[in-house]
Amino acid sequence: MEKLSRSLLRQIQVPANVTVGPLNLGPEQVLQFGEGNFLRAFVGWLFQQLSLAGKFSGSIVVVQPIAQGMSAAINDQQGLYTLLLRGLEQGQLVEKREIVTNISRALNAYSQWAEVVAVAESEQLQYIVSNTTEAGIVLDEQDQLAMQPPQSYPAKLTALLYARYQKFQGAADKGLVIIPCELIENNGKTLRQIVLQLATNWQLPAEFITWLKEANTFVSTLVDRVVTGYPREEAATICERLGYQDDLLVAAELYHLWVIEGPETLAARLPFREIGLNIIWTADQRKYRERKVRILNGAHTTGIPVSYQYGLDTVKEMMDNPVTGNFVRQAIYQEILPALADSDREALDNLAAEVINRFNNPYIKHYLLSILLNSSSKYRARVLPSLLDYQQKYQKLPRRLVFALSCLLNVYSLGEIVAGKLTCKRDKTEFAMQDDLATLELFTAIWQEYQQGLPLEQVTAKLLGAVQVWGQDLNKVPHLTEAVSKFLIEIKALGVKAVLDNMQK
Repeated sequence: MEKLSRSLLRQIQVPANVTVGPLNLGPEQVLQFGEGNFLRAFVGWLFQQLSLAGKFSGSIVVVQPIAQGMSAAINDQQGLYTLLLRGLEQGQLVEKREIVTNISRALNAYSQWAEVVAVAESEQLQYIVSNTTEAGIVLDEQDQLAMQPPQSYPAKLTALLYARYQKFQGAADKGLVIIPCELIENNGKTLRQIVLQLATNWQLPAEFITWLKEANTFVSTLVDRVVTGYPREEAATICERLGYQDDLLVAAELYHLWVIEGPETLAARLPFREIGLNIIWTADQRKYRERKVRILNGAHTTGIPVSYQYGLDTVKEMMDNPVTGNFVRQAIYQEILPALADSDREALDNLAAEVINRFNNPYIKHYLLSILLNSSSKYRARVLPSLLDYQQKYQKLPRRLVFALSCLLNVYSLGEIVAGKLTCKRDKTEFAMQDDLATLELFTAIWQEYQQGLPLEQVTAKLLGAVQVWGQDLNKVPHLTEAVSKFLIEIKALGVKAVLDNMQK
């Protein structure tokens, strides 16, 4: 089978159920740092929807931001790849296939830095997009302007913006829109702050710093789409049906959300909303982030330690099981949603229904064990605020969120630390619980005291009193220590499955 390319697409009959983007490339208006699955299945696809609707005529230059990556593979297919969007729509299984065609070329920042700089100096460039992982937006004091390239993404960006500033002699209309997609809060504001700090550290001209502030727009964003990546087990069959070889196949769910905290004038330049995409432009994204973190992420973090110890392995199994599925739905509708101060109940109900729909997606095999990673910090950020707000609002504890906390604490009692991980057993099967090492060491030490005879009530008090883990002493929450210790006593006597079965009865 011939490999996917522009010339091939002009020769073959593409299946009727496959959408194909424009084959003729427009001007290179987007510089994208990150060539991985997420950006190709999210940002690349979104810009293609604008192109298909006649609202955008540009193309994307992709930059491989680290030494090893996929730039060669992308160039080998002339920037083309097939995106599979799969999931449930109104209870029906849906699969959409689209050949994304808007990448003009891929550059390796480490072997082609001069070419990356040339793109930054281009008259046509308007946007810089990034997804360099959460650890990518950090200040590296070792970076220097003379490095080709600097190591960190913010330093690369600072160097490129300075080159552009020099090229156009500080012209006010030559600033860019910088759109980070890294999964950290206030990603745009954080990136802007680091870029300004680097400009100061490098003793760049004051006029450049003024141009950075006034001519460029850094927006903060919230992104949401589950991207499962290359469908290895199905790839051969899919390519056979498509009629070509595609080594860059990428699979994702149907759902997408992009919340962009930026000026309304930018919404007119990028009219995603006009063509029906789930894009929200806002002056303040905090309520949208809180909704996502508490409902989507919070439901995950609530259900996973319970369902994994119940004996299940994937999110789909969790939702299909009548006991655990009911537990998750009740946690969402009876405890998480009521705890929110958000007054838009219709929006909250719609989001909750969408979350449950996404959890039920049969195409996504999301393993509970992978979500169990770093659970203490996840519980603190995603679930604890709902627990505390519910208690404050109703003067009683949300029983399911408390049970989830008890099940999470129980995991730390199931094994010992080996090579920085907690090696545990579920039934007769071993699994590794990964978390912050200091948290693992603290919690396992407390549970060792239980093995030596310390009563569970005192064990619970020590676990909940770990301010360094929870950010506060949870023993001060009315009746929480008593409720958690009661659950832990039952779990140790009967097991998570029996306790949950009794709860649901």
